[in-house]
Parts: sequence; C-alpha cells; structure tokens
Amino acid sequence: MSWLDRFARPKVRGLFRKDDIPHDLWEKCPNCEQMIFHRELENNQRVCPHCDHHLRLDANKRLSYMFDDGEFQTIELPEVTNDPLRFRDRKRYADRLKDARSNAHQDAVIVAHGTIGGNPVVVAAFDFSFLGGSMGVAVGEALLNGARLAVLQDSSFIVVPASGGARMQEGTLSLMQMARTTIAVDELKEAHLPYIVVLTHPTTGGVTASFAMLGDIAIAEPGAVIGFAGARVIEDTIREKLPEGFQRAEHLLEHGMIDMVVRRHDLRDTLAKTISLLRNTAAPAQVVELARAETPAP
Repeated sequence: MSWLDRFARPKVRGLFRKDDIPHDLWEKCPNCEQMIFHRELENNQRVCPHCDHHLRLDANKRLSYMFDDGEFQTIELPEVTNDPLRFRDRKRYADRLKDARSNAHQDAVIVAHGTIGGNPVVVAAFDFSFLGGSMGVAVGEALLNGARLAVLQDSSFIVVPASGGARMQEGTLSLMQMARTTIAVDELKEAHLPYIVVLTHPTTGGVTASFAMLGDIAIAEPGAVIGFAGARVIEDTIREKLPEGFQRAEHLLEHGMIDMVVRRHDLRDTLAKTISLLRNTAAPAQVVELARAETPAP
C-alpha cells in the first residue's frame, strides 16, 4: 500500500463525511424520474418543472397555497375513541395511530377557516401521509364539524380529499362515516351554501362513494386518480383491458364526471372566481329596463 492510500486518502475522505450530506436535497419525480432540487420543487408548489406532474402535498402546505396570503386558522376537533375495536394485524392499531401522530397531525384531515379572494371559506384538507388519508370516525367528525362551522359563519365549504377510502381498522364504524359526511353535505345544501370538492391524487374507495362526489362544483388536479375500486380489480372482474388513462382526472372530465381540471398554481384564483359567482348573486350594476315597442293596433 502506497503512502497515498495510507495517509492522503483517509484525510480527503475525512473532509467529506457522509453524515454531513443531507438526504433530502433532491427528490425524484415519480412520473418522469427526473431529479429535482428540493428548494426548486417547494417553490413550484411541488409540481415537477419537467413534466408538470403534481406531487403529493401535506395538508398544511396545501392550506397555505389556497388561503389569501397563506393565512388561516385551524379549528380544534372533538376527541373520539382511538381504537374502538381494539384492532390488531401485524401491529396494534393504537400503535399505528401513535406513530402517525408523531409525524403528522391528530388524524388524516385538518379543518381551517379564512378567506379566498376575500370570500370567507372553511376548508377541510386531507393528508395522505396519515394512514393513507383513510376515513375513520375522527375524519367523519371533522367533516361534520367543518360543515357546521361553514353554516355558522355563512361561508363556503371546500373539501380537498387525498384518501385510499374507509379505514379498515375501524370496521363498520368507518363505513358509517359515509352516511355522516353525506348528512354534513345536506346541511350545507339546506343553508344554500356552496360545497366545492377539489379532488387530488388519489381519491378512492368509500371517500369517492360519499362526500367526494357530492360537490356543487367538482375540481380535480391534473393526473389525479379518482375512482372507487382500483383499475386492476376492475380488470380482473370484467376480464377486459381498461382504456388508457382510465380513472384519471382528464378521463373523468371528458366523460362529464367532474367540472374542471385545474393546475395547482391556478387553484386559488379559480376557487375565488367560482365562489364569487356562487355567492354574489346580485347584479354588478343597476338593471335598466328597455322601453317596450308599442304593438300597432290591427
């Protein structure tokens, strides 16, 4: 072994220890597989600058992009029983909840209120990182409370789902939230308040089969998967190959299932215009009746 191997190389390696290099400087786009510098990705609202793929977004960041000046007030949600069935698979459900809460929020949804384009709104945003954004009792309670807050404040209610569906660890109790969230939507309709859904990737299962498809206006992010059962399950059931892009936002728009597909950068302005049209029903100027031409006598 030469002196270079014994003395010089260890000293050079000591200047560049692996521990000093952050592991989250770059992120690979799941669509085009290009490496993106983390700061560039965050500044672009986590949209790939190469292929325009919309990457997943946590609830707090999503809310900051939606509300005016990024300012909003979250509400405290009522506590629910953590593990009503004492469910256990490879791991206890109570332990899964504990781990998820240590990295994220109390549950899969955050409810906040503020303004969008000067219009008062209440927004319920899902976080897919919390047990796949699955819907349990806590999520049903959050949506019901969010809807009732909107009624109390005479505000529009916006829901941004990102969910795999009902939470299996809560069994029938999770399926009951499909009915409870439908009740929340009915209370908004009775109060004649706009209910808008912004469908993000993915929106599936019991979430799609309940409140997610009941909006007065249905908006989706580009490329979002929206459906009930997965494409592979459908193909195995019907024994046919599904068309290209099946269950994607663009496919649903083409077939009249949603109203529009909106890029993340344009979402706030689109919501502001939509809410203004739905809430401000008065004429923007004085209505002047035109003089009627007299009909000549026969």
